[in-house]
Amino acid sequence: MASTASASLASLWDEVSGTQPDPDVWVVVATLVAAAAVVVPQGPWRLSRNAITIAHEGGHGLVALLTGRTLTGIRLHSDTSGLTVSRGKPDGIGMILTAAAGYTAPPLLGLGGAALLGAGRITLLLWLATALLVAMLVMIRNAYGALSVLVTGGTFVLVSWLAGPQVQAAFAYAVVWFLLLGGVRPAFELQAKRARGGAGDSDADQLSRLTHVPAGLWLFLFHAVSLCALLGGGRWLLGL
Repeated sequence: MASTASASLASLWDEVSGTQPDPDVWVVVATLVAAAAVVVPQGPWRLSRNAITIAHEGGHGLVALLTGRTLTGIRLHSDTSGLTVSRGKPDGIGMILTAAAGYTAPPLLGLGGAALLGAGRITLLLWLATALLVAMLVMIRNAYGALSVLVTGGTFVLVSWLAGPQVQAAFAYAVVWFLLLGGVRPAFELQAKRARGGAGDSDADQLSRLTHVPAGLWLFLFHAVSLCALLGGGRWLLGL
């Protein structure tokens, strides 16, 4: 029994950590078009933005833990807003990095995913994403947030376990394109809100108060990270 279990674990590890063949170019382009179709038009974006909020708040939570803060909970709302609460020093580098992690998390996750796909690690990408969603679910503190993460994580589990290699590849590329493209739009939305006098307690404004650096410069950082991630990740996905 022990040898059988060891062999099964070894086989599973080989499957997860191994490489898979790249999909055809038309699949990569088709998933790019599909991702753009749910990011660019306002109608689909109202729904798909929930997934970006999951990545945004997950970024806050992960960096809070990595910098030694105590993560107390994450809430996701139906209007695609969210809130991550952590305890610790109200200022300092840990708080600054935690506040900066929200808008930068989706594009950086997309860039990391593009690197994995560029190396042929499709299965590893799907399993890592599932593990992150399960870890995030533990910290969700409202029903809508739990439902959003369960549906998203359940989709990854179904594709990972039941779909064939071609479907897995298409799904993985669509997800990464979505993170790269969807990571660009929120910073522009925040800029537009601030121009109208709204979003006075945004991440950029909180960072401004923490660092005494103008909020506009933090917005520039969000734009720079998201656009550079899109360019770099896009090159990896397209094999350029």
